[in-house]
Amino acid sequence: MQRATHTALYYWSPMIRQCLTCRVPVQLSSRAYSVVPPPRDSEEKEMLDRILRVDHAGEYGANRIYAGQMAVLGRSRTGPLIQEMWDQEKKHLEKFNEILAENRVRPTALLPLWNIAGFALGASSALLGKEGAMACTVAVEESISEHYNSQIRALMEKDPERYTELLQVIKEFRDDEMEHHDTGLEHDAETVPGYWLLKNAIQLGCKAAIYVSERV
Repeated sequence: MQRATHTALYYWSPMIRQCLTCRVPVQLSSRAYSVVPPPRDSEEKEMLDRILRVDHAGEYGANRIYAGQMAVLGRSRTGPLIQEMWDQEKKHLEKFNEILAENRVRPTALLPLWNIAGFALGASSALLGKEGAMACTVAVEESISEHYNSQIRALMEKDPERYTELLQVIKEFRDDEMEHHDTGLEHDAETVPGYWLLKNAIQLGCKAAIYVSERV
């Protein structure tokens, strides 16, 4: 019933399809491809490769951050909450692993660095306690959400009909990241000493990671 409802809405209103804030579950596509259309030219291929590469890197890094947090806080009262968010990130990474393989897009060459840096960031923030871990979550998830929003805008401006499936994936994952962001705020992220300094430092690192992951 839910699938039928989404399908009806899709054909009923172009405005619904183009809504940046709507949440659309990832569905099986009736097209010849599952998520990403075959590139029309080298310019489109480069654009799509960059999107997929950096999104995969972001989800990989987020997984390593939660792994680091769980290594420190896994047996605390906060452990189940972190595990719940981590489980969602695992699904995101699994989906991007699948998309990269399907489209023969190589991941960023910096994955070994993000492996170490992500775990170290997660563990070090967790050493500040629950509030430190939540502050890290707020900073990272806000950065990822903003990046996803910029991709959504770019794809909507180019051809929302052509990129329907990819937009569905990005929107759903964006919404998950915003839920994690809000969860961090609800669990006292802003009470950690030096919150704004910590948040800005982490987000500066995230911006640098996004920039280089698109290109390397």
